[in-house]
Amino acid sequence: LAGTVPEEPRCTVERADASLTYSLFLQRFAFSRPVILGGVTDNAAFRALCTREKLLAAFGSFPVRLSTANTYSYRKVDVPFQEYVEHLLKPQDPARLGSDTLYFFGDNNFTEWGPLFQHYVPPPFRIPGTSPAYSFGIAGSGSGVPFHWHGPGFSEVIFGRKRWFLYPPDKTPHFHPNETTLAWIQHTYPTLPPAQRPLECTLRPGEVLYFPDRWWHATLNLDTSVFISTFLG
Repeated sequence: LAGTVPEEPRCTVERADASLTYSLFLQRFAFSRPVILGGVTDNAAFRALCTREKLLAAFGSFPVRLSTANTYSYRKVDVPFQEYVEHLLKPQDPARLGSDTLYFFGDNNFTEWGPLFQHYVPPPFRIPGTSPAYSFGIAGSGSGVPFHWHGPGFSEVIFGRKRWFLYPPDKTPHFHPNETTLAWIQHTYPTLPPAQRPLECTLRPGEVLYFPDRWWHATLNLDTSVFISTFLG
């Protein structure tokens, strides 16, 4: 089941290209709604360093911190990166709770991963008064994080496809915090009337999603995916 989730019939998140200016970004999106940015950066060099072979060669023996794939991500487990890639990086089990699923995203040791992040070209836009922090992750098909919210940020897909679901701060989605996004899309999503559907879109490599402060969002990796977020705190 994990490998058979389709893309959405129609992307409902607005798109913008490299012609988007910083002033227009602040005016139209920064504080009000998400946007998918295409062609604003070129991360071909970073992508070349993120193949399975290159990452294992550079970081295989280093420990990585895995989080549970639920809304609060409260449980942390440290394993060698090679063990994660070779034994834990697999499709999401549809019957498994998010609180029982381990996922590599976000808890990066910047002393060890810093040399890789130096090659990443972040989106060119910032929110005044914030500073960026990177969150790098790798996950199997059907995995993801159920609905949660935090400060604003960008998320870019390096390999694979990642489907996003978003609600504005005043529209709390119906979900269970320990249910995986895969289970939510199979059981809850089909019952939603059109007016209660989230904004949604599938990101492909090189595309960047911007989400404003306190917007609810859930993610679903349609393939084995490599991704990096730039949180603005």
